[in-house]
Amino acid sequence: MSYSLAIDIGGTFTDAVLRAADGKLTVDKTLTTHHDLLEGFFRGVDLVLTKAGVTPEEVDGIVVHATTVVTNALIERKGPATALIITKGFRDVLSIRNEHRYEMYDPQIEFAPPLIPRALTFEVDERILADGAVLRGVDVAEVEALIPLMKAQGVVSVAICLINGFRNGANEQAIAAVLRTEAPELYLSLSSSVAPQIREYPRASTTAINAYTAPITEPYLRGLAAGLEAAKVANQPLIMLSSGGVIGAEVAGRNPVRMIESGPAAGALAAAYYAERLGLDRLLSFDMGGTTAKACLIEDRKPLVTGSFEIDRMYRFREGSGMPLTIPSIDMIEIGAGGGSIANVDSLGLLKVGPRSAGSQPGPACYGRGGTDPTVTDADLVLGLLDGDNFLGGDMPLDRPAAEGAIDALGAALGTSRAQTAGGIYRVVAETMAAAARAHATDRGVDHRGLPLLAFGGAGPVHACAVGELLGSTAVIFPPQASVLSAFGALVTPARLDLVRSDLGQLDDLDWDEVERLLGEMTDEATQALVEAGVRPDQIRWSVGADLRYAGQQNEVGVTFERDPRLARDAQIIRRTFETAYFAQYGVNPSHVPIEIVSWRLTAQGPENLIQEVGAPTGAPGAIKSERTIPLWAGGGPAKVYDRAALTRGQEIAGPAIIEERETTIVLPPGWLGAVDDIGCITARRRA
Repeated sequence: MSYSLAIDIGGTFTDAVLRAADGKLTVDKTLTTHHDLLEGFFRGVDLVLTKAGVTPEEVDGIVVHATTVVTNALIERKGPATALIITKGFRDVLSIRNEHRYEMYDPQIEFAPPLIPRALTFEVDERILADGAVLRGVDVAEVEALIPLMKAQGVVSVAICLINGFRNGANEQAIAAVLRTEAPELYLSLSSSVAPQIREYPRASTTAINAYTAPITEPYLRGLAAGLEAAKVANQPLIMLSSGGVIGAEVAGRNPVRMIESGPAAGALAAAYYAERLGLDRLLSFDMGGTTAKACLIEDRKPLVTGSFEIDRMYRFREGSGMPLTIPSIDMIEIGAGGGSIANVDSLGLLKVGPRSAGSQPGPACYGRGGTDPTVTDADLVLGLLDGDNFLGGDMPLDRPAAEGAIDALGAALGTSRAQTAGGIYRVVAETMAAAARAHATDRGVDHRGLPLLAFGGAGPVHACAVGELLGSTAVIFPPQASVLSAFGALVTPARLDLVRSDLGQLDDLDWDEVERLLGEMTDEATQALVEAGVRPDQIRWSVGADLRYAGQQNEVGVTFERDPRLARDAQIIRRTFETAYFAQYGVNPSHVPIEIVSWRLTAQGPENLIQEVGAPTGAPGAIKSERTIPLWAGGGPAKVYDRAALTRGQEIAGPAIIEERETTIVLPPGWLGAVDDIGCITARRRA
């Protein structure tokens, strides 16, 4: 028997999935060890292998990892001293930012301090012109003089970001050559390699983030590979990227910015997998874990991909308050509403939930690890939606008195009873998530009404029907192994790399030779990366896209072409694709305005990971194992409790009902009817 393994490290739990060649899955969870993520990684490996009775030597398939190591390094600001080398006159680029205000009318607006302080930002007297011509080259002596200054301040890593470096990286390469010769111990990140795109501040921010995290990520990935090798696991690990693919650890380590959203991206890919399996062209994925919830639109059975996003926001969910990254990433919205989200009373005396989270340490009050703040999980336990004696199959019993004490303290501040307080938390969380999902869809020109909701994550199935009802979803789908679906998504994701190069120009005056050069460079880079991930060159599938805008606009619309426009050098393919996408998003086309191409994109993807599935069991329907009274549904009668493993295909379960798994719980409110399909998904719908 052949086995493959996936480990997904989240903010609260680390999930492990072992897949056998016959499709059987073995899963387990352990609390995330933020002090040393690899400790939790290998604990998860040990747990799932022991449960399956499998030795590490038998894991001869792929080993995939989604991690928060890069995100943690940025949020905690515990990275090493990092320097920035910039063109003379642009020393304050990280402080000035782009001069946009994320809250226009707030005179007290704040931004997080730059990742690299001004004292570690050094200027060099060089200049690349906007067309890529070298006006002034690099003075080697000037660069050499910077080395003792950086060493005196303990600099470990250096970001090199020169004006117009995206058009011509020659001067950046010249600086790097000096540093590699005179200070080979330094980690180097060049904007012309990390983020060769137009717009100075986002490019500098992306390069700075890469430089800041590289000294953390590379040793982490080396330790990961060494630990797996010591355990005699056959293959090198693959790392999940934010863009929705997996790649070799060495390639990922060189550009850690590509890994920032790896866990959520894996969940979105799992949602796309089930959209394909269920024959659904469109759905909304809803991933609610212990720290946050994520929503992602699946269109044409694929997640949307964006060219930029933000990290470490000063106001966590306020766009514009964080550090931008210009890297391809699956487009999703993150909401501060996970199982560990803390409920409190705001200055107006109103109940608020999140975005602050108890995480894994100390965790919710009911974890019994020192937490005292009331959280969503505490409310779910008090409401009877969770069985404290059966949490993680009884391996992690929950402390109900501690949860009740935390909820009662909040209720005293609100003047509400225990049941009212817990029910209020449940409803506020649902409203928060539904509002964010609506905004996410509307901003992208998508009508969310009627979209099926695919619910997963440890807390997702508990809250999904409440969210689906607010969104007007036609169905809420609970896939098998919903609690660890992001780890499962990493297993079904093919090797993939998304690359981008900026080349601003008019569509009507396109330089096809330059297009061929740029796409050729990206093709060579992507081919090398996928070969290192174990893909043969003849297995690679290619797609070409671009970011375009009407002349005079600030923002672009990203598109992917049905066929490569280079083949016939046909600009009309580009025009038609852009105008269709623009109209879908904005409802208008100013076709009299010239079209500009800002950037070219290339996606290289390996073969699909075809897997055998184990369907739902057949036989006698699973029996009711108990009943519980749920205060949330006054007058709805007691909820019948089922064991999901005992449910058979075709079985229907009428709400109010609780369907328990070891790692999560499905909640069907009154008026909902769930049915088990052939592949083990439970689909719930509102009864007429």
